[in-house]
Amino acid sequence: MKTDVLAKLAATLEQRKGAAADSSYVASLHAKGLNKILEKVGEESIETIIAAKDSVISGDKSDLIYETADLWFHTLVMLSHLDIGPDAILDELARRFDLSGLEEKANRTK
Repeated sequence: MKTDVLAKLAATLEQRKGAAADSSYVASLHAKGLNKILEKVGEESIETIIAAKDSVISGDKSDLIYETADLWFHTLVMLSHLDIGPDAILDELARRFDLSGLEEKANRTK
């Protein structure tokens, strides 16, 4: 099942969080700290936006899929660094499922 991919990735990210910086890309990101991880999330966000725009022009969505995967990956690294697992995000999405978007936005505290 595809949701297993998310669970396996989260487990791998947790394992690599405390590993030696030279042992994996994820470990090196954690060693560089939150600012470097956030920089990567920002970079991947921009690349995803550009790929989305380009896909409208070209009709080819392969780069958009690739860049979105990079964005999700780096976002999961960020969450892992902050001790938040993907289940917390999935739970929040599930909570919102039966709310209208307008209602959910109106219920947010400022």
